[in-house]
Amino acid sequence: MIIYGILAIVTIALSLFVKNRDIKISYGYSRQQVLNGVCLISVFLLLFGVSALRLNVGNDYAKYVEFFHLIRCKLDTDVVVPTEFGFNLICLLIYFVSGKTENYLLMFAFFAFVTIFLFLKAMYKQADSFGFTFFLFMTLGYYFQTFSTVRYYLALAMAVIAIPYVIKKKWINFILICLLGATIHKSMLIVIPLYFLAQIKWNKIFTFLVLLVSASFLIFQNFYMEIFLKVYPTYEETEYLEGGTSYISIVRCVAVLILSLALYEKTVKNSERNRFYFVCNIGALILYTCCSFLPVISRVGYYLTITQIFFIPSLIMGIENKKIRKVITVLVVLAAIGYFLIFLVIKAPQDGLRILPYETFLYHDMVPILSDVS
Repeated sequence: MIIYGILAIVTIALSLFVKNRDIKISYGYSRQQVLNGVCLISVFLLLFGVSALRLNVGNDYAKYVEFFHLIRCKLDTDVVVPTEFGFNLICLLIYFVSGKTENYLLMFAFFAFVTIFLFLKAMYKQADSFGFTFFLFMTLGYYFQTFSTVRYYLALAMAVIAIPYVIKKKWINFILICLLGATIHKSMLIVIPLYFLAQIKWNKIFTFLVLLVSASFLIFQNFYMEIFLKVYPTYEETEYLEGGTSYISIVRCVAVLILSLALYEKTVKNSERNRFYFVCNIGALILYTCCSFLPVISRVGYYLTITQIFFIPSLIMGIENKKIRKVITVLVVLAAIGYFLIFLVIKAPQDGLRILPYETFLYHDMVPILSDVS
């Protein structure tokens, strides 16, 4: 816990020196650009180092070691690997380059490198305030959750990279990124309809249809569950089929909705980007309230709630009254810190995440995987 706390404090402090907007250059590199580069590289190395050095940290770490082992066996046998072919292909290429040695540490380091790089790049390109956005990225737990479900969070990072193409309506680029991400984690296919619906202007008729479909999820749960099991047949008759929702995510979505409605005329109505974020927040609220019966609904919800790290700073920066802006900023910062503390104390050690205690291969040994004991 201390390591995570120090990491968050140091990286957030460094991020506050990064200015990703209105950089003026007379010739060569400006002082701010050099400072941006130093801080961004430092932040990346710190995040990557903690992620790459971990051992058996994350609820599915051992499962991924098993996946890597099966993929390695695929070089010599016809063993079936349950992960997507794009993920398998990347692993096979790494094995080939590294002399076919079964080095799962290298695999985790590679995926950590790409995931963190994509998230930082997206924040630098899209955030109104890199420091504020990065603060939310850390305190809302997005970085630390990359320790689990490695494939999913790489796909999530790719989804964030794709957002500008949605807003600019460059659909070919957007769909290509989604299809590529789906070869890593097929849940990214859901991003195509979700982000498409989020960027169009809603009229009264469309809003009514959205409410009608949302209500249908509550009424026809068995029907939607059958569709889900056809897409994810491996979930049938498992503990993952129980479903569930995140009440704290609902509270967060409601808070963001209230703030955005209060500032809608000035900061949302005439901004295509903020309207996209606004609808994503509403979509996440609908998923968490109407679709809680579906397994791991949070994975779909995260594709929508990740936009809050951009939306919240944009809303606050749109408040004209300086005193009110400062008060709202303080409240958001305190709420995010409170969430982070709850996340570390309560959620981080639980089986669903299990990123505590932090262990590293420098001082610990890997537990046996399924192939070692069977």
